[in-house]
Amino acid sequence: MSEQNNKSDATQQKGKLSRRDFLLLGGTALGTVALRQAAKSPKTTRGAEDHPEGGHLWGMVIDIDLCIGCNYCTYACQAVNNLSDDMKYNIVSVETTEIGDEFFLSRPCMQCAHPPCVHVCPVEATYIRPDGIVAMDYDLCIGCRYCMIACPYDVRVFNWYEHTEDSPRVPEFGTPELPPRPRGVMEKCHFCSHRIDFGLERGLVPGVDAAATPACIVACPTGSRVFGDLNDPNSPANQKLAVSDNPIRLRNDLSTEPRVLYIPPRIKEG
Repeated sequence: MSEQNNKSDATQQKGKLSRRDFLLLGGTALGTVALRQAAKSPKTTRGAEDHPEGGHLWGMVIDIDLCIGCNYCTYACQAVNNLSDDMKYNIVSVETTEIGDEFFLSRPCMQCAHPPCVHVCPVEATYIRPDGIVAMDYDLCIGCRYCMIACPYDVRVFNWYEHTEDSPRVPEFGTPELPPRPRGVMEKCHFCSHRIDFGLERGLVPGVDAAATPACIVACPTGSRVFGDLNDPNSPANQKLAVSDNPIRLRNDLSTEPRVLYIPPRIKEG
């Protein structure tokens, strides 16, 4: 993969968040304890029981300073989910701090505790699993795209085609692990829930064992992304939060309570 192609993919997204005020890197800083408390919010639709105290609650932490904009996270996601180049569950854009320093922002589904996409779905095709993952039932989806409009993070994609060929990211970044979705449904990042379920059945630890961890985490060459159980203080995600200053959520003012947390860019000396 050439450096020029990597930069080209990221540059195409440059300024996207800045043009959309609702995607700015703003929000209240969160401590680890506050995150765990907020993450246990009850579900509001299908499967609406509270998250069990001893159950899993999956989350991701992205250290912005460690992201180099290589797009490997996006490519691995496309390979595993067998997505065409025009379908991206994970978007990498180039943003700037208030003092003009550029940084890369990788944006998967935020896996919100209170997801607007779930509230607006008229057929309950979008729902929250007991482990907090916002998932899709493709058999129920009618392709109305209400969820796409409701999502404040712009991370949902519509499947316009019957996909009969493998993703162009296969085999360099992985092989398809899921069957193709039907034409006319909405799709999104699902934290590679199939890997999580597979791993747990075999005693593996998501976020630690590669076979049980989202493909984007495994593919990241710099370790900018970590994953784990937010209910487990020893998980990689919570360990990262414990040593980080002021992790933030994107658009925390919307009260969606994302389970993707960011370590913001540090102020550069000089």
